[in-house]
Parts: sequence; structure tokens; C-alpha cells
Amino acid sequence: MSKRILLPLLTAISTTLYSAAASADTPIDFTSQDWQVVCDNTRTCRLAGYQADNDNELPVSLLLIRRAGANATVDARVKLGGARENSAKALMQLGNRHRISLFINDRDYGEAKPFSGAAGYAELTSPQVTALLEALTKSSKIELVIRNTRWRLSDKGASAVMLKADEAQGRVGTASAFVRTEGASKSNSSVLSPKSIPAIRMVMPNPKATSGNKKKFVMRSSQLSDLMKGTIKDISSDCPSLYDKSSWNVNRLNSKQLLVQHNCWTGAYNAGKGVWVINDTKPYEPKLITNNATDYDKGQITSVQKGRGLGDCISKTEWLWTGKDFEKSHESSTGLCRMIEAGGAWQMPLYVTDVKLSR
Repeated sequence: MSKRILLPLLTAISTTLYSAAASADTPIDFTSQDWQVVCDNTRTCRLAGYQADNDNELPVSLLLIRRAGANATVDARVKLGGARENSAKALMQLGNRHRISLFINDRDYGEAKPFSGAAGYAELTSPQVTALLEALTKSSKIELVIRNTRWRLSDKGASAVMLKADEAQGRVGTASAFVRTEGASKSNSSVLSPKSIPAIRMVMPNPKATSGNKKKFVMRSSQLSDLMKGTIKDISSDCPSLYDKSSWNVNRLNSKQLLVQHNCWTGAYNAGKGVWVINDTKPYEPKLITNNATDYDKGQITSVQKGRGLGDCISKTEWLWTGKDFEKSHESSTGLCRMIEAGGAWQMPLYVTDVKLSR
């Protein structure tokens, strides 16, 4: 199902377009007003829109998903926030007899598919998606309605993130672009194909491995701090706790390498540890994996950080042990901080991998 939206050719916009070659192989995370687009390393793009930033009484979010490739369709999901009492009351009315209706400029475009309590969202129908994509590229009044309760979805910033998604997938000037300019003439054959998911082979660490020199690793805290100092560009901002009195944690990875952890920084509602891989004898050759770690367990380093204290938006990154080094296996966010729900509205991956465990 191709989505066609006609817009006048805007010189100011066209002069700022990224070339397909420049942006196609780089994951995208771009925000404009009330909309965000995240395109992952496979070229799948997810676009999330919200209510206006100054309207938190009835929070709402819409997610558009379009994969790479000339024949890719667009899926649309809507999630109604429950952070406020009046919003939660309307949510309780959802069921087999009550579905979300889409209104654009006061015209009723019918009911969405049944709300999924398990998934927490309702999918829009194909005709609704077609009408919505057209409305988002111009000034439109977009509402999601249940009985007499109306959630207003902002259109501010939508066309900018749609254009960014078109750039990332090589669709600018083609019939399958979200945003079409007058005179678009490129064939859909020029649209970029999906990229394969990188494979990672995880190796379980061996904490009971015998050191190659048969000696126990021993180093004072001050020595460890001095050793790691050279891996950090700006200690005062990136790891101000490097020389404090908190303990160092050392875990053996194999017969030659160690995982070393130490507190790096603490904020109002987040904290981060420094995590390094070093040799257990000279030359130690420390390598910093991250200064934002929040957990380590059995070969997996995790960083989970809140966008703000309410916890309605979160970023997450993971690294896995591959036998000689840690490799990033996942990076994602849950969208903008707009009071949709605790933990964030959506999973919007920036980097994905296919993880296989070596035995």
C-alpha cells in the first residue's frame, strides 16, 4: 500500500535534504516539535507523534512504522495516555463495544481495530492510515475519540520527520514517499532495500577460569583510577566519581581478561558506572565500554536512563561479551516525554542485532 501526499516544492526544504547516500547507512534519531522519527540500522523507520507539549490533560501518541523497500506498507498504532484521571476514566470504557474513532477536521473516518489490552494500543485501518498521512503534511485538526472524550494529536513537526524518514529510506522524489513534491519522477526501484540484521555471537564469561600466570589479580583503587584515567576524555564531566572512595568491582571474563567497574556519575534521577575490559597482567590495555552502565550480569552490560524523573521516557543500551570484547547489541528509546505511560509509550530501536549464544 503506497501512500501519496502532494506538497508544493519548497526550495528552503529541498536545499537541506540529505542525500540518500549520506543518510541511508546511518541510524536516524530526529525530533521536530511534537514528532520524532527513529530509523534503525535495518532502515526500518518509526515515527511517533503526541499531543501538543502544553496539553497534558489527555495525552495521546500515534506510532507509524514503515520498513525499507519499494513495496513497504505503513502500520499505524494509537495509544491513549492514562496519566490523568479523566484520561484513565475514558480508557476504562474500552472493550468490544467501544473502539477509538478517528476524526480529521471534524470528519469521522470510522473506528480503529479493537483495542488490545495486552499490547496497550489499537491499530488503525488502511483507509484511516491513508487519510491520516495526508492530513499530517498540512495544518489539520486530528482527534482520537471515545464517546465524548477527545484526544487531540498534534500535527506540528510531522511533515519534517516524515521527510527525514523518506531521506533515510531513499524515497525522496518517489511515489512511495510520505512527502511528495511536485514533479516527483523517480521510480520506486531507487528505494533502498532493507539491511540485514547484524549477527552477534555471545560467549558466556568464565569467572572461574585460571589466570594464565597463576596469580591473583591485585591492584589498589588509586592505581585502577590512574589506569582508567587515560580512557576518559573529560573526567570532570564524564566520570567525576573516578577517584572517590566507592569500591571497584572486578569480574573475571576468561583466563586473560577482566571486567572492571566503578561509579562514574550520579544525577537527580540517573546514575552511571564506568565499565572497562583490561588484561590481568601488563600491558593492561584498558578499554572503556561505557560510562553510563546501570547493570552487569553474565556477560551483558546494560544502561537504562530516564529522560526525566517521571519515568515516562527511557533510553536503553546493551552490550554483550563475544569472547574477546563487548559489542553493542541493542540501542533504543521509548519516545518523547509526554505523559503517555510509565516507562514510555513505544519501543523505538536505533540499533538491533540477532544474538546467538555460543555453547
